[in-house]
Amino acid sequence: MADIQTDIQAVVNGEHPDPFAFLGMHPEESSGLCVRAFLPGAESVTVIDAHTHRTLGQLACLHPDGLFSARVSGSAPPFPYRLKVRFGGKEHEVDDPFRFGPVLGELDRHLLAEGRHQRAYEKLGANYMTHEGVEGVAFAVWAPNAQRVSLVGVFNAWDGRRHPMRRHEGAGFWEIFIPGLPEGAAYKYEIIGDRGQRLPLKSDPFARFCEHSPATASLTWDPRRYKWGDSQWMDARASAAGRDAPISIYEVHLGSWRRVQDEGSRYLNYREQAAELIPYVVDMGFTHVELLPVSEHPFDGSWGYQPIGLFAPTSRFGTPDDFCYFVDQCHQHGLGVIIDWVPAHFPEDAHGLVRFDGTALYEHEDPRQGRHHGWGTLIYNFGRREVANFLISNAVFWAEQYHIDGLRVDAVASMLYLDYDREPGEWIPNRFGGNENLDAVAFIKELNEQFHGLGSGVFTAAEESTAWPMVSRPTYLGGLGFSYKWNMGWMHDTLNYVHTDPVYRRYHHDKLTFGLVYAFSENFMLPLSHDEVVHGKGSLINKMPGDEWRRFANLRAYFGFMFAHPGKKLMFMGGEFAQQREWNHDHSLDWHLLDAPRHRGMQALVKDLNHFYRDSTALHELDCEAAGFSWVDGADVENSVIAFLRWSSDGTGCVLVICNFTPIVRDNYRVGVPFAGYWRERLNTDAGCYGGGDVGSGGGAVAREEASHSQPFSLCLTLPPLATVYLEPRDSAASPDMPQRGEEA
Repeated sequence: MADIQTDIQAVVNGEHPDPFAFLGMHPEESSGLCVRAFLPGAESVTVIDAHTHRTLGQLACLHPDGLFSARVSGSAPPFPYRLKVRFGGKEHEVDDPFRFGPVLGELDRHLLAEGRHQRAYEKLGANYMTHEGVEGVAFAVWAPNAQRVSLVGVFNAWDGRRHPMRRHEGAGFWEIFIPGLPEGAAYKYEIIGDRGQRLPLKSDPFARFCEHSPATASLTWDPRRYKWGDSQWMDARASAAGRDAPISIYEVHLGSWRRVQDEGSRYLNYREQAAELIPYVVDMGFTHVELLPVSEHPFDGSWGYQPIGLFAPTSRFGTPDDFCYFVDQCHQHGLGVIIDWVPAHFPEDAHGLVRFDGTALYEHEDPRQGRHHGWGTLIYNFGRREVANFLISNAVFWAEQYHIDGLRVDAVASMLYLDYDREPGEWIPNRFGGNENLDAVAFIKELNEQFHGLGSGVFTAAEESTAWPMVSRPTYLGGLGFSYKWNMGWMHDTLNYVHTDPVYRRYHHDKLTFGLVYAFSENFMLPLSHDEVVHGKGSLINKMPGDEWRRFANLRAYFGFMFAHPGKKLMFMGGEFAQQREWNHDHSLDWHLLDAPRHRGMQALVKDLNHFYRDSTALHELDCEAAGFSWVDGADVENSVIAFLRWSSDGTGCVLVICNFTPIVRDNYRVGVPFAGYWRERLNTDAGCYGGGDVGSGGGAVAREEASHSQPFSLCLTLPPLATVYLEPRDSAASPDMPQRGEEA
């Protein structure tokens, strides 16, 4: 009897070391079975047979806090039963969570413990399922150093004594199956830490849905309901992601692309975004939309780069099904979807991952390894297998559950270097004495191997700002394994160049051309991202020098240069119509600017650039190959003019690109070309329809047999001021005497 009283008191106090061994149905040493249930506030409890609904017994109250017990008739082993519970004078029939066996099998626990479960989200978190013939939700969480973990939520009055979870010794996983739980139920984990301390309630690291800030609870969600309609895209999407494909990305912050001004400047939800954003992006000719992080995050001002719920599309814009609909509609309109993904760090919000079970579980204990002082965030412990598995499983999750086509991996440089943003003495060298984070390198390689191993045409792009070698080369060749790398050097150099007054550009010509020295050392993307239009940097149009005419002409010329330069393209929203204000995440873009002709002209130019880039194999097939580019003249420093050729892979496509970065018209400007005939002007950023002055060569010119720039023929052109011009031979099929691409004629 003393032992029973000890167990009862432990259950009532929420301190029982093995509640599943005491609660529920258990054989007694004497004949019969015993059913025990802890139901605070219950007035009476009756046990019934789950199949026959026959009453088996009335439970007696053994403790005033709600501990009930009774012997019931039946044969061992224990059989399915239900409870009739009276609360507030009303009777409810429920399944007892403590009658169900474990959901996590031995193999699952083994793979999770080893950090080799690629789809850990199918076992951890809150998963709707049928268990032992009953529909419900299986909850599971990793907290190896906790003394007790309880599931709390609206369904148990947030009382941690009600649903203590079953512990799997050794692996550190806790689980419980809650039958009949409705969708959208709010829940968290109540954790007693390693020293017996009660921690702040924790959100579920694997939650599929979360409350909108400032609320912080996780929400149950059943993803099985949504029916996808994008099979045609999914079957063919690999062709849209390759190095030979045209990739032009529109980077979007969903909270500020467009708002509903007459309803308090509220957000567009996912379905409204599908109706408004998708047609716009498709019409503009972009191939992909890239979303700033959509994982749930507590602080709007982080733009999503400090996520709490990695597995939950933010509830700011709707439900997970609404997000499915958005992606589905993108695909059905031929638009790929990339998300910004943040594995480098996480915030210190108390309900998040920080000291999750009372110890440094996801992060490092030592702040010299585990904290970004400049960002106020914590760094994942990439060397811990369970942590690496958590992140890799998340990458797989977005591809498989939400049909995401690519991940842009944020802040890769901060992961690679132990001394990133640290002074001497603030970091710990690796085992060889270097500053490379070897655990992070191993994690990144494994991430890319597993993600690309899905075999479904997905890709990864690294935001990596240093000279780390082979970022976008396969791991089997010693690379990090990314599909693409953001070309941050090109972006900084060229923006610096176009920011310079044209009078002085002759002294900075190398900033325009240096990118071609290393352009094919990686699979590059050319990013004009959100980072370049915030924190006092100003908008793209306001980076340009001079009066309004010069600023618009400069930006048009720069866009023309960008779309012809080797590398895939990325442009942040608003840049396409010359948004004048610096980006503010709390406000909509200034769409009213399109009432002005110059802004409409800029938008029309970007649209035409996108479509020409996509239609011209010469401008995209060999974006990542030296054979797709050859200089005509990169050394005209005095005139600030450059000219080059882009080539298609089979030699049937050729585009001559000439950029004049001064406000001076260049008459009778001679440019060497590889063959004779008529060269047709295909695009001129000074065209009147773009807001320019319509200066040019009358639509094209005939190449004469007069050698120039090491080419056997040449064109005599009128170069418009502050403009980029594209020309193609009238018959772009390769002639027998056409030189090899990438070689001089």
